[in-house]
Amino acid sequence: MAASSSVELAKAWVMAPATADQWLVILPVALSLGFGAALMMMRHAIRLHAIVAIVGLTILVAVDLLLLARVLSAGPVTMMMGRWLPPFGIAFTVDVAGALFALTAAVVALVGAVYATKDINVSGRRYGFYPFLMVLMAGVSGAFLTGDIFNLYVWFEVLLISSFGLLILGSEREQIDGALKYSVLNLVGTTLFLIAVGYLYAIFGTLNMADIARKAIEHRGTAPLMTLGALFVLAFGMKAAAFPVNFWLPASYHTPRIVVSALFAGLLTKVGVYALLRTMVMLFPVEAEALSLVIGIAAAATMVLGAMGALAQADIRRLLGFIVIAGIGNMLAGVAIGGSPGLSAAIFYALHSIVLMTALYLLAGEAARIGGSFSLAGLSGLYAKAPGFAALSLALFFAASGLPPLSGFWPKAMLVKSAIDIGAWWLAGAILFSGFLITIAFGRVFLLAYWRPAPEAVPVITETIALAPTPAGMFRLSALAPILLLAALVVWFGIFPEQLIGWTRIAADGLLNPAAYLQSVFPEGGAQ
Repeated sequence: MAASSSVELAKAWVMAPATADQWLVILPVALSLGFGAALMMMRHAIRLHAIVAIVGLTILVAVDLLLLARVLSAGPVTMMMGRWLPPFGIAFTVDVAGALFALTAAVVALVGAVYATKDINVSGRRYGFYPFLMVLMAGVSGAFLTGDIFNLYVWFEVLLISSFGLLILGSEREQIDGALKYSVLNLVGTTLFLIAVGYLYAIFGTLNMADIARKAIEHRGTAPLMTLGALFVLAFGMKAAAFPVNFWLPASYHTPRIVVSALFAGLLTKVGVYALLRTMVMLFPVEAEALSLVIGIAAAATMVLGAMGALAQADIRRLLGFIVIAGIGNMLAGVAIGGSPGLSAAIFYALHSIVLMTALYLLAGEAARIGGSFSLAGLSGLYAKAPGFAALSLALFFAASGLPPLSGFWPKAMLVKSAIDIGAWWLAGAILFSGFLITIAFGRVFLLAYWRPAPEAVPVITETIALAPTPAGMFRLSALAPILLLAALVVWFGIFPEQLIGWTRIAADGLLNPAAYLQSVFPEGGAQ
């Protein structure tokens, strides 16, 4: 056999060993999958599931903190799978935007895992709540950290599969009905996303986001990028529950266990918003500007109809589903406004919503335990039964309404100012009108469920509350600690917003001017 000629591996592979900060990029996904696999292997020791999951999520929060510190101090960092040179290998690339979303998601997942120690019964653990939660976090973390658009689709699939399992824990008729609506509409959105990815690959011949961002400049004018951008807006709009493709969310989010609803409300729609920011702002900014009016109209309709839907609800869980939708409208408004101020406000609002919506759903669970019902007709006298709980509820209601001095005020103020600055008075009016309606909706909840005196006769409860009601004036420690932690974040970033505003501005600037992102993927220029 003839002697083989020498091969220049440097033309195909990354020859330098991976650094510690590069390993940090994939560690959140590896940790989540590793702990999820360990929990599945511990299926005969479900009493240990909660402890193992909480330990794993605590480590995940620490890793995401280190990752955020790394990108804030030294810029984006990239890890290439299989040592292939970009754009051929699968890239994990994280910048400030991705790190902020990943860290916030890890915090609420940890809080949810602690709350679930009492909310998820033995049956729910046996059917895999904690393994599903870890796999969900693998999908969420992967979506926030990937630098490959097909890989983004894969992580969407991972989080969807785990969310299906979480949605039907308990196998009640209402849960199966909600899961059917949730799965069908999300699969339609995922199919649209896959079609867009295939179309994108046909145009660019690459799936690496940094490579697409570079090649979009030379393809503009010769390729149907507007069609591609419209497909991405529709697909991610459905994922984010934006008007007019938002009807799946209020039909499904009230059906699972309350901790599952909390995690879904905090995490899943925000992955859609993040994907929209990443693709339209970083990859197709010209197309995003051309579609800004359409996105703005959808944003205004989403926030106003979401707020009006909340006003019409008699069940707290359904009401909160419409509040999630209204919040998505505010985030889309930031995308429509564009520029550093608008995108910074959208990112700030998304981070605020991840924390706040998780807290509000957990709060609703405790209200049902204290009062014995999720229905406003069956809830009353919560202030007299638990005044501390009522004060905590009022603070979170204020935050959801965008009232000072809590975290919801600042992104709405930033959005209104940014809209006025570009002459979009109608969008600023929609933001303010939506906030006004949400204030009325939560005022109604407080008056009926908290302030209204409890009747002397015990009301008839029409739905099942799986755990025994909490005694008057009492909190369960496993519920108090998670809600208080999230409420503390809401208060902290309301009173001291400067740090978060600064981070979100860096994140927005990184999306608008991705030079550092591209340099991280192609440190020596790379093949065009």
